[in-house]
Parts: sequence; structure tokens; C-alpha cells
Amino acid sequence: MKKIPFVQLSLLATTGVALSPMAHADFVKDSKATLGFRNYYFNNDYRDRAGPAGQSKTAEWAQGFFLDYKSGFTDGTVGVGVDALGLLGVRLDGGKGNHRASSMIPDDSDGSAVDQWGRLGLTGKMRFSQTEARYGTLQPKLPILVANDGRVLPQTFEGGMITSKDVENLTLVGGRLEHATGRGSTNRSGLAVAGGTQQSNEFLFAGADYKLSKQLTLQYYVAQLEDYYVQHFGGLVHVLPLGDGQSLTTDLRYFKTDADGRNDSASGRAAGYQVSGLGDTLGKIDNDTWSAMFTYALGGNSFLLGYQSVSDSGNFVQLNQGNTNEGAAGSSIYLFTDRLVTSFTRAGERTVFGQYGYNFAALGVPGLVASVTYLKGTNIRMATGGDEKEWERDIALDYVVQSGTFKGVGFSWRNGTLRSGLPSEYAQDQNRVALSYTLALF
Repeated sequence: MKKIPFVQLSLLATTGVALSPMAHADFVKDSKATLGFRNYYFNNDYRDRAGPAGQSKTAEWAQGFFLDYKSGFTDGTVGVGVDALGLLGVRLDGGKGNHRASSMIPDDSDGSAVDQWGRLGLTGKMRFSQTEARYGTLQPKLPILVANDGRVLPQTFEGGMITSKDVENLTLVGGRLEHATGRGSTNRSGLAVAGGTQQSNEFLFAGADYKLSKQLTLQYYVAQLEDYYVQHFGGLVHVLPLGDGQSLTTDLRYFKTDADGRNDSASGRAAGYQVSGLGDTLGKIDNDTWSAMFTYALGGNSFLLGYQSVSDSGNFVQLNQGNTNEGAAGSSIYLFTDRLVTSFTRAGERTVFGQYGYNFAALGVPGLVASVTYLKGTNIRMATGGDEKEWERDIALDYVVQSGTFKGVGFSWRNGTLRSGLPSEYAQDQNRVALSYTLALF
């Protein structure tokens, strides 16, 4: 007999409360709906070398629409509600010669880009005091799972999640996820890791964020992707005020990830429960990754320096459905090195990185921010027994109109350059341009 997740059972049990006529007031009165627009251009130049699909360049342009409805909660000790998310993408340009494998727009039957695609997500929710349970379409932003929003439409997940803030300064999170839908797809898939061809349908997670003081936050999370891995995360964020518009932020992160279930056996890995990259045991998940970042802020300036170390035993691992053949490629990870083009997470890799950012509000131009980032990874483990290196430079520019007819219209430009000595990696020059606007309907 299939078990019903606790969150789903709880929502079903309280449906009767929502149907009470006297309970509808807050449900309707507190409802909000917005219509979002995102116009997105994506260009990737492989520097006159055939890329992954045998082409030296990809260029796609699309328009995204986001209808986001959030109800209030019914009145009473236990309140229930429902959210809905409608997503629609329309291709504006990007024919077969410039399209590659659902990097942003889903594939048509002949390998070209579809004209349009979309999906609808519904989420039931229940609230008791400062605890909220949700079941349906989710977009988690947690250390052990970050929903990707790097193209015209976002990645979404299906499952249940509980968040509690009943204890002062403490946020508790737990849940179970079953499926994902990629940013360039209308198909939902099971869950996997980079290189894994078999799908898992159970991702369990729990965690806590505790504000020990106004300046110091401690984090601990644990997650299990059935038949792939168990991951522990510990984090610390401290902000030290230095006076006169100055501060020093320290951000420390540590991940320990070990094989689980079928990935822990040779037969399971041979069946497709495997991870890509080199490691002490080929295909087995075994990784320790830590990073430290220090950011000094002075007025509109920010200076960031950091270092990251990936263990020799295997690549860093989090959810990645790119090999499940459901158009589910595209994932994010909770590391600063998860950048525009690559992520610096290969076995043995040691990465030094820095960033300079400026907020032009300090010069009387609010809404305009810019940054330049440089990362260099060395000591990448190679099959030949040697090591390799790679570097990336990113430029970011963002502006949001602050007043007038076009108030709220946002513009962003991202430019990334990657150079690598890895045979499996491609030298790339990448540009992304986006225009966005959110209209409040009610």
C-alpha cells in the first residue's frame, strides 16, 4: 500500500474547514495575484569549436509569462489555502541551427525548438500558528536544494514541505520531494544526479537556521536522495559592523556527501545509479566540500574574497536531472562557485575567487548595481593521473527603473568567459540579456 505523505494527509483532513462559509473572508481578502513578464536572450559562443551538439554557437530568444496566484488562509486556528502558478514560454528566435538540447526552450520532435510551452502548478497549504505546510508545486531555496531560475522559465519540484518559525530566532524546515520539471521542459521527471540515468522518487530533507545573535546565523541541514546519496551541511554567516557604512561578512559552508542505497553497490552503479566524474571508486558518490567567503562592504563598494576545496574522492553532488532524458537539464547548487558557465566542483578542485561590486545608489542612481567576478580552479583530478585547471570571468549589470511610467521594469546583462584545459570542457563566451516586469493584478 502506497504511503500518503504527512503534508498531503493533513491538507486533506482540513479541507472541511476551508468550506465553511465564515472561513472565506481571509482566504479571499488576503489573496494576491501578479502577472510577470520576462524577455530573455541567451547566446553561447564556443569559440569556433564544435560544442556539445556539434555546433559552435547557440542563440535563443524567448518571452516568458508568469501568472502567480496566492490565496490567503481561511479563518480559525488552522487555516488552509491554495496557490497556483501558470507558466508560459513563447519562442521569438532560435531555429534548429541555434538550438541545443532544451538548454532554454524544449526540443520539438525534429530536434528544433518548439514554438511555445507551458505548465500549471497547484499548491495546497495549511497554517497553524507560525508553522506552514505546503504540498504541490514548490521552488525550494535551501542549502541542500536550490531551484534553478537561470533561463526564461524556472525549474519546479513536486512534493511536500513544512516550515516552522514558532520558536524565536529558529526556522525549522522539512519535507519530501518526488518529481522535478526542468526550466526548458513541460515534462516532469524523477530525481537523479549528474551522470545518473535511473530516477529516484524520494528526496527527504530537514534543516534548521538559528540566529544565535543579531549578527550570527548557524545552519544545519541533512538530505537523502534515495539510492543515490546522503548529504550533511553545516553553515555559518556572521556580519561584523565596523561603523561608518562598513561591515565584514563571513560565510562558511561545509558539505559531506556519501553513497546511499544502490549507488553504494557495484551492481547498482552499473544499472545507472551513478555519478559522473572521477573518484576513488568510479561512479560512487563520496565527497567533502568546504568553502569560505569574506565580504568587506564600504558605502556602495563590496569586495569579496574566497576559497573552496573539493575532495579528491569525487565530484560535489546535488540534484541534477540532466541525464534522465526528460528535458530536465539545468540545476543550481548552494556554492558561490556555481557561476554563469561552470561550477568548479570537480574532484580535487581548489578554487580561489574574488568579486568587486558597486551599488550606484551611493552616487545618486538607485536601482543600478554592477559586479565583476573572477574564479580560478586548479588541481582538477584527471584520468591520466595529472591535474588540470580552469578559470571564469563574469560581468553582471542590473537596473530597475525607480519611478515614472516604466517604474519596476528591470534590465539585466550577464557576460561570462570560461577557459579550461579539460578535454571535456569547451572554451565559451556567454551573454544573457533579460527584461522583466511584474504587474500586480490584485
